[in-house]
Order: sequence, then C-alpha cells, then structure tokens
Amino acid sequence: MPVNLNAATAAPAPFLTAPMLAPAERVPTPVWVLLRGLSRESGHWGVFPEHLLRELRLLQPAAQMLMLDLPGTGTQRRQASPTQVSAIVDACRAELQGRGVSGPVSLIGMSLGAAVLSDWANRYPSEVEAGVLINPSLRPFSELFRKPRPLNYLGLLLLSLSRFSARMREERVLSLTTRLTPTQAVIDRWVELQRQHPLGVRNTARQLLASMRYRASRTRPSAPMLLLCSKADNLIDWRCSQAISRAWGAPLRLHTKAGHDLPLDDPLWVARAITEWLRDRSIQGVVPGEWH
Repeated sequence: MPVNLNAATAAPAPFLTAPMLAPAERVPTPVWVLLRGLSRESGHWGVFPEHLLRELRLLQPAAQMLMLDLPGTGTQRRQASPTQVSAIVDACRAELQGRGVSGPVSLIGMSLGAAVLSDWANRYPSEVEAGVLINPSLRPFSELFRKPRPLNYLGLLLLSLSRFSARMREERVLSLTTRLTPTQAVIDRWVELQRQHPLGVRNTARQLLASMRYRASRTRPSAPMLLLCSKADNLIDWRCSQAISRAWGAPLRLHTKAGHDLPLDDPLWVARAITEWLRDRSIQGVVPGEWH
C-alpha cells in the first residue's frame, strides 16, 4: 500500500524524514511509528529517535519516523484516554490515516505502547510490517512466572496525586524507570514537557486500567517481532519478554544494566539492536513483513 507523505509532513507530532528521491528513483517508503508508555508522551523518547533514524538510514535511506502521542498525553492530552487497549489502537490508526499514512508501517512500542503494538498487529495484520516491543508486560505471558510489579505502577499513579512539585515528581519517576541516565538535563526537559502538556490524574488512571485489562494473543502475530528488554528493570520482570519470545518464536535481546526506560538509558544500543535485526533478516533473504 502506498504512503501519502503530503499530510504527514505538516503534522504537529514529530515526523523525521529522509530526503525525497527523484520520481524515477522512488521506492516504497519505510515508515516507523513510535508508541510511548504509561503517562509518557513523544517528547520523553529523548535522543533515541535521532539515533534510530541515523542507523535506519544506513539500511533504508528513505526511512521516515512518526512519534505518536497516545490519547490523553502530549498533543492529545485533551482527549479522554480509553480504558481499553483496542480503543487506543483505533485512535492511533485514525491519527495515522488523518495524516495521510496508509501503511503498512513498522511499530516500536514501549510498555503500554507495546500492548498497543500487539493488539494492532493482531487485529489489523495488513497494516503492520514489523514490530519491536520494548519491556512489555503482557498477560497471559507475565502470569507464567511472576506478575508485573503493580505496586510500582501504583506508585506512578500516586505520584500524579501527590502535592509534590513537578520537579520532585519527575525525579521520582526517573528513579523508578532508569538506571543509567544522568538526572539534571533529563529532569529539566521533563518538567518543561509537563508544563507544556500537563497530564491529568484521570488519564493516568485510565491508561493504567487499559494496561491491566489487556490480554495478548498466545499465537504469534503475522508480522515479524523483536523483543528488547532490560534485566535491571524495576517495573517489569524481564522474563515476561522471555516468555513472549518463546511463545512467538521471536528473537530477544537483553540489556543487562538498563532500567525500564531502555531507550532513555541506552538509546544507541536500542537503535543498533533494531537495525542489526533488520540487517540479519536482509542477509538471510527474508522478505519485509514475513517471519522467515
């Protein structure tokens, strides 16, 4: 399916593009869509998108990247966040279609974004060419060994209810979600994001409810998947990613030192893990969109 880029380049959400090719040289344009996690917006990706796009262009010179805000966050903060992951998927699909992106696209989802990715690929397989799940917590896989750590998730919600200053709240979130990230510059950026796009307690709670309700399929999606996880994650047990990898037959890459926010802790590692996976598939002669 073709990708109409005219509307996408004028979109308010970040859209990173490669130089346009001459008509005779045009090839199908790879579009990568990034989906953030619970109570986080596209600005919380930090420098990861720039690292990823630079690495991707070594393999896909025309690659484009779109960072979507989930309903209730960032540019979509005035929307009520759905309490079902399926409804979040439909909102994201409508957003892409409104921007003239007709697919198929490759999805990268972290935490709640990984649940959105999983449901999207399961219900609309023709729209997803590939998927990268970062530190996912998906039932029924998490139930096989240990449930996610709900008290830590509850802690994130309670931070939204607290009377702490924005800086103190963001410092505590950072301490829960990262292990390798220098604090000051990141906190300054996060406080500014909160000032620009304040996140309501109600939408945080609704996103948490959607995440807890979601149940992924045990059957592997039609699109190829890559699992990336952090062994030092304090929110999600890394063995959930291992269980998904085994059930779906999807490759798994494990970072031994990063926290839950793996793209923030080690953005270059994540970018290279994704492009190495794509390069290996290309060397093996695997057609894009196919498992093997």
